[in-house]
Amino acid sequence: MFVVGSSSSVWAAQVDARINPNSDASPFSYHYQKTIFIEYPNGGKLFDELHQKEWTLSGTADATNPGVQKLIASLNQKIQNDGSHAKISDLNVTYDIHLKGRNLNTSIDYKITIKGTLTDYVITKDQVRTLVDLGWRAIGTNDPVVIDDVEINFPISALKLQEPEAYSVLAGTQADSILSKPLMNADFILEQPMTNWHFLFDPTGINVDAGTFGLNKAISGFVVSSWTMGESSLREGRQVERTFSAEVVADKTYQVRSVQSADQGNIAAIGFGALDILDGLEIAGLTPTPPSGYTTTSTGDFPVTIVYGMAGMAAIGGVAFFIFSNRALKNQKEGQQGIDPSRLVSYQTSASSGGYQTNRGEAYLADGTEYEQTRSVYEEHQQSPPPAVSSSEEEAACGCAASAEIGTECDCVMHGSCLCDATCKCSADLCREQANSMS
Repeated sequence: MFVVGSSSSVWAAQVDARINPNSDASPFSYHYQKTIFIEYPNGGKLFDELHQKEWTLSGTADATNPGVQKLIASLNQKIQNDGSHAKISDLNVTYDIHLKGRNLNTSIDYKITIKGTLTDYVITKDQVRTLVDLGWRAIGTNDPVVIDDVEINFPISALKLQEPEAYSVLAGTQADSILSKPLMNADFILEQPMTNWHFLFDPTGINVDAGTFGLNKAISGFVVSSWTMGESSLREGRQVERTFSAEVVADKTYQVRSVQSADQGNIAAIGFGALDILDGLEIAGLTPTPPSGYTTTSTGDFPVTIVYGMAGMAAIGGVAFFIFSNRALKNQKEGQQGIDPSRLVSYQTSASSGGYQTNRGEAYLADGTEYEQTRSVYEEHQQSPPPAVSSSEEEAACGCAASAEIGTECDCVMHGSCLCDATCKCSADLCREQANSMS
C-alpha cells in the first residue's frame, strides 16, 4: 500500500509507500505540489487585476472519467519508458488550485493527488525470495491532464481559464517557461538510486508475541523493510527547495517565481529487502526474514562508518586536548604566586562592641614596590592605613579600644578598672588617673 501526505504548500512530489510481495496488486498514492508567486512591487495592471482576488478551483474524478482514463494511459507509458514492467490499473484524481491576492504579490497553490492500484510489480517468485520491480517510482506525465474541462497539469492553464486579463500580460514572456512546467513530475525520485536511500528494517513481525500488539496479519512472520529519501546527507547531497524565476517587462516590471521543495519518498516492503539491478532496472529481493547473523537495522555500512568516524574524531580531539593541557601544565609556574607574604604588614581595624573585642585587620605593602600593580581600584574611596608607630609605642599596653572623643566609652570605663600603662592616650578620666599614677 502506498500512502502520501503533505503539510506544506511548496512540496514537489512525495511518496510514502508499502508494498506486499505476496499480493498481485497494491494501492498507491502520490502528491504533487507547487506554488507560483506573481510579484508586482511597483503596482501596474497585474496589481489592479489580482491584489483583491481570491478563489479556489477544485474537483475529483475516478476511472470512469475520460480524462482519468487518458491519464492512466499516459502514466503507464511513462512507467514503461523508465524501463519498468509495473502498471496502473485503477486511478482516482483530486486537484485543488487556490489563488490569493495581496498588495505586493499573488500566490497560486497547485495540489494534485492521485490514488490507484499498481500491478505487475512482482518479477519472479520462488519459495525463498521474491523479486520486486522498483523502477516505477517516477510516476508522472508531461502531457496535458484535463478533468471536466479543467487542465490541471500546467499552472498557466488555470491562470488562462480564471484570470484571462492577467494571462494576457504574462503570455509570450519569459514567465511562460515557468508557468508551463508540468506539475506531475517525480523524476528526481527515480534519479536518486535506491542505494542512496536510508534503509531500515523492523523485525517486530517475527516476534513470538507480535500478535498481542494488534499487528497486521499481512506482516505476521515477516520483517518490514523501508527506504526513505529527501533529507540532506552525504549520500543524497544537500536537498534544497527549487526556485525558478523570470522577469516580465510590460506596463511595469513584474517577477514570476515558482517554488517547490525537494522530492521525498518512503517506500516500505513486507520482508527483508536486498537491493540489486536487473538489466538496468532497480529491484529488491524480498525474503520473510533477514539473513542469518544480520543484526543491523540501519543502512548498510554507512551509519556504522559515520559512527566510528565520529568516535575516531572524538578520540583524536581527546588526545590533542590532553597534549595541550600537559604542555600548559609544564609551562605553568610553581610555588607562591602573586605578592610575597613577607612583604605585607598587617594592622588592626576592628573596634570594641559592647564588652568584647573583634579581631579584624587589613594588610598593606611594607614598601611602594609594584604599587601600580597591587593597589586597589577603590583606593580613593578607602581610608589610608594608619602610620607605623615607634618601637616604644608598639610595646605599650593599652586596653582602650575607643575614646570618649567620638562619643563612646572605652573598655576601661566599661569594666570599671584600667589596665593601661603610662603611654595610654585615652581621654577618659579613669584612664588618665591610671596613666598619671604610673608616670
